[in-house]
Order: sequence, then C-alpha cells, then structure tokens
Amino acid sequence: MGLIQSYRLRLQRKRWRIRAFRKRRELTRVANRTAQIKRDDILVFCTQRNERIRLPYFLKYYREMGVGHFFFVDNDSTDGSLEYLAEQSDVSVWSAKASYKRARFGVDWLNWLQMKYAHGHWALTVDPDEFLVYPFCDTRPLRALTDWLDASSIKSFSAMLLDMYPKGRLDEEPYQAGQNPIEIASWFDSGNYTISRNRRFGNLWIQGGPRARVFFPDAPAKAPALNKVPLVKWDRRYAYVSSTHMLLPRGLNQVYDEWGGEKASGVLLHAKFLDTFGAKAAEELERSEHYAASVEYKAYADRLKDDPQLWCKWSERYINWRQLEILGLMSKGNWA
Repeated sequence: MGLIQSYRLRLQRKRWRIRAFRKRRELTRVANRTAQIKRDDILVFCTQRNERIRLPYFLKYYREMGVGHFFFVDNDSTDGSLEYLAEQSDVSVWSAKASYKRARFGVDWLNWLQMKYAHGHWALTVDPDEFLVYPFCDTRPLRALTDWLDASSIKSFSAMLLDMYPKGRLDEEPYQAGQNPIEIASWFDSGNYTISRNRRFGNLWIQGGPRARVFFPDAPAKAPALNKVPLVKWDRRYAYVSSTHMLLPRGLNQVYDEWGGEKASGVLLHAKFLDTFGAKAAEELERSEHYAASVEYKAYADRLKDDPQLWCKWSERYINWRQLEILGLMSKGNWA
C-alpha cells in the first residue's frame, strides 16, 4: 500500500473517531458499573433492541467463558430489555433513542464506548445472537486464548459468522428464555462459501451459506458478509469501520496467512433463525434502519412467508469446534 493510501486511511480513522465522539451525545447512561472493571478484564460490547428473550443465555454463555464486564447500548427497546440489563451486576448499559442507521448501525456508539473504556483490554464485540467458538473452547477459557495472543504479539482474532438453523420450519419449535439456541438451531452449511480480498482495508470478504442459498440465489453478491474481527486488544486509537467486518488501522484486518500457513481463527455461531425470526424481520423491515435500505430483511420477508425453512440435504449438524476445524471453517493455527 502506498503512502497516499496509508495517509487517506489514517484520515478516515480520525474522522470515525471524531464522529464517535460527537455521537456520544445520543447515549444516556442507565447503569454505569465501570468502576468495578479490573485491569485485565475481558470486555463484551453489544448493541441490542428488543432481545429480552435472548439475553439470559447470552450473558450466561459469555460469563462462563470468562468475560469480566458487559457494555450494552439499548436502542429504544419496548420489551423490558433495558430494565433487565440495568439489573445485572456486571453490566453497564446506555440507552439510545436516536437512529440506529445514522449511528452507522450502532458502530459509532460502540466506537465511543470502546474509545473511553476498552483501552488496554481485550474487547469482544458481538450481537445477542452471536456465540464465539474458538480452538479448545471446550477445555480452555477465553483468557487462555487472549494470553496466547498476547504472548504471540497478535492484536486481533477473526471469526467467520456461521448461520445456524433448525431442521424443518423456523417456527416449529418455540425458543424459551435461558435456553441454548443451538439446541434448536443446530444445523449449518459446511460449504457454499466464497472468499475474496478487500484490497483497500486488507480484510477477507466471505459470503455464502444458507442466506445466500435461500434468500439471494440469483444475486449471491448481495448476500450478507460473514467475515468478522470481533476480538481485539483495544487501543483508543482504533475504530471499527463497518460492523465488525473491518477496522482501522488496516493491519488489524490481516488475520490470515498469505504464505500458505494458517492463523488461529474461530467461528461465531449465528443463532438468528429461531421461531422469533419472523416477527423480528417484520419489525426491522418496518423500521428500515438496516443496511442498504433493509434489502436483507425484504428478502427474508419475501422468502419466509411461503416456506420458512433453511435446512437441505447437504446441511451438517453441529457437534463441536473440532468438527468446524476439520471442515476448514476455523483453525487452531500454531496454538497447541
């Protein structure tokens, strides 16, 4: 990359940080427990709206993994989510009634909170329906991974978003609060993925899976991106650019080996497709607060009204992280 391009990206990062600083005015503090954060705590950052039914298991999952503190931005929920989060002893939560879209889909709000509170910490940025799976996660806490990344001078860790879905209709089995959603949405596409490289930001661009197969069969390039860099040793100078798909400085996106080897990586099990999905898709379509005029949610609504199922004869049932490594969807790299 040339000096001019490098300078332009540095200016862009500065603009995103200034924008996040300005957008802080849209955040109203509801519960601030940041004084209890320890110097080596792993932090989770999340934006959410009307996800009350998902929150108990989400918090349980990451607490058991070793997360020390949670940061939430609640975008004008009406289902009791905000009140529930405010009661949690390890959660700090802010309310935002402003436009999710105009905050770059929540990125500006989280960039500000990370700038202020995450400096020097490992920060994991996920949605309430995303569950990180990493090498040895069945026997080692998240701290073991971050300690190894620190010892290896690695500042970011990638995870492919893996869409999970049930066998049969999405609305066939009701989801209960506190339940592991992977008990219902236990199937995934083991292949059907395309990978390209974003030359400007240096990240990989992954598409495919059931959303490309079912919702965008004639226009797979419009399918949602599945590449993410959710776990970062945060510095206040950093900034996410587009969700957690990429961030600046550019080097944080280079989470793959260009010389034939493999870098350690994980998977985010994406439990979007439960019986709650139809109502959620209709709500988000009406709000029109999502990317590209909510084209993704329009595709969901058109396809699911007739036949709400994603399973096919090539679907694989999820077992564990080793299965995903064998399938080439993640790697332990040289972490032994």
